[in-house]
Amino acid sequence: MALEDKYKALTDAATAAGITDLAVREQDGVLYIDGTASDGATKDNLWAIYDQIDPNFTSGDLVLNVNVAIDVAVTHAKVVTQNSNLNIRKGPGTDQPIVGKAAHGEVITLVNRSNDLWWLVRTNDGEEGYCYAQYLEAQA
Repeated sequence: MALEDKYKALTDAATAAGITDLAVREQDGVLYIDGTASDGATKDNLWAIYDQIDPNFTSGDLVLNVNVAIDVAVTHAKVVTQNSNLNIRKGPGTDQPIVGKAAHGEVITLVNRSNDLWWLVRTNDGEEGYCYAQYLEAQA
């Protein structure tokens, strides 16, 4: 099965959601989906569809690189780890690659409270990803 066929529901959802700058390409056995979502819920929905197609994201044949438009971020969260850095991951799961870190006590942008376990955040350097919610405290 071609990767574009395997992930057709995901690319169709990205198109229907109005992902801007949507780019879908296959390279070296991996399908790349790039673009910008208008809000965190849209990005979370794409990850949920991806999880339905490839439970727990184990195939390793897709890179979902969709960020959220900057102007939708309206609140902040403080990193409340004991004393270590908090990992920021590409997707909502510990099996997802680490794309950045936030220091203990750092205040970062809270893009979306995706679910009870994972929140979508953006660092001051512009790195976007998911953090384990128990290590974040919402700020006004």
